[in-house]
Amino acid sequence: MQTQIKICGLSTETAIDAAIQAGADYIGLVHFPKSPRHVSLERAAKLRTYAAQRVKTVLLLVNADPASTGQAIAEVKPDVIQFHGSETPEWLKLVADNSGLEIWKALGVKDKPTLAKSSRYLGAADRLLFDAPAKALPGGTGTSFDWSLLADHHHQIDWGLAGGLDPDNVASALNGTHAPLVDVSSGVESAPGVKQVDKIAAFCQAVRDYDASK
Repeated sequence: MQTQIKICGLSTETAIDAAIQAGADYIGLVHFPKSPRHVSLERAAKLRTYAAQRVKTVLLLVNADPASTGQAIAEVKPDVIQFHGSETPEWLKLVADNSGLEIWKALGVKDKPTLAKSSRYLGAADRLLFDAPAKALPGGTGTSFDWSLLADHHHQIDWGLAGGLDPDNVASALNGTHAPLVDVSSGVESAPGVKQVDKIAAFCQAVRDYDASK
């Protein structure tokens, strides 16, 4: 099965075109003011419209309150909502029931118990993204976690791998985890929030080369 690819933290039409041309399955738009990749809802809606029918759009929110979440969904109309804070399974289920959207939840992985606790999102999240533990920012920091923790984990929920991926290490990460989806942000940038077209292409090519080698 072909590995799915998400290029996250996009903020320009050029970056969207690069992701689509390289074969990405998803693009991610970050609506979180503290992030260097933050886009306003107005901008996110324009980018979503620009990408429509060509690639699926994921809108990333962090601990947004109910009113803000509803407004974001109504304005941007994403294909997927990704929660990247301390959101509970109950909250995810409520959003899913009221929006009908696909729901993803990012989880920082510190150790085996962290992975074991991820099962509480069963029935609430359509996909879990295993990422490096949160620091000053909840994601997009370019740091990874110990991927070997995933080696014998029994996944009950569809999942993806994030955190510290780049064109040079993604094949190794896939060899070690067999992740069905990989999610990259800072690993295809020249500076925080500045996507680099050639790095996006190189990342996607590395994933496709891995797929072809299986």
